[in-house]
Parts: sequence; C-alpha cells; structure tokens
Amino acid sequence: MEIIKIVTLSISGLLLIYGGTSRIINPIKNYLKNSGIKLENEVNVLNEARGVSSVMVFGGIIMLLGTIVPELTITSFVVAILILLGFAIGRSLSIALDGKPNKLLIQGLISEIVLGAANIFCLSNN
Repeated sequence: MEIIKIVTLSISGLLLIYGGTSRIINPIKNYLKNSGIKLENEVNVLNEARGVSSVMVFGGIIMLLGTIVPELTITSFVVAILILLGFAIGRSLSIALDGKPNKLLIQGLISEIVLGAANIFCLSNN
C-alpha cells in the first residue's frame, strides 16, 4: 500500500509542477498548445494565469515533499485533493453553465478526477 501512496503523490505533484512551471514560463504558448486556449498578450490576463500557475507549482512541491517527509504525507494528500478536485469541480460547473469545452480540457477534467479520487483513496487508507 505504501508504494501506491508514493506513486499517487509523485504523479500528482510532478504533473502540477510541470504544468504550473510551463504556464509560468510562457503562458500564451502553453495554454494554446495544451488547452487550445488563445490568451491575449495583456498584462492582467498573464498576471492571472501566472498566479494560478504558481499555486499549482507550490501545491506540487508539497505533494512531492509528502513522499519523503512522513509528517507531511497527510497534508500532501489534502493539498492534492483540494487542488485536483477544486479544478475538477470548477471545470464541471463550467460545463454545466457554459457548455462543453474542447477535447483537451475534457481530458484534463478526467485526469483531475482520477488523480483526486486516487488521493482520496490513499488518504482514507492512511
């Protein structure tokens, strides 16, 4: 069971660190490539994108720390659940209110639900 917890937190953390870092470095290119979203080169839009992206990076760091610092394991699972299911709930609400997004965003939603559920499973078996 311990290896499942390490793998779940590692995948969750690395995914958020990679995605967040990519969005911080070049949000216009990253959103277009990975989500099909064309961001305007406008300071307020870029500021908002980078702000959310840094939350992703720091959340991912906490998740990875939970794999090596036993005292942070529970906190890491809670952060993973909060971020991943937070995104999933927001996307689901958007689908209900705004309509169905493109395939890439649906894939993101599915990934967030699966990883969020895996983190819930690991936390409940801690």
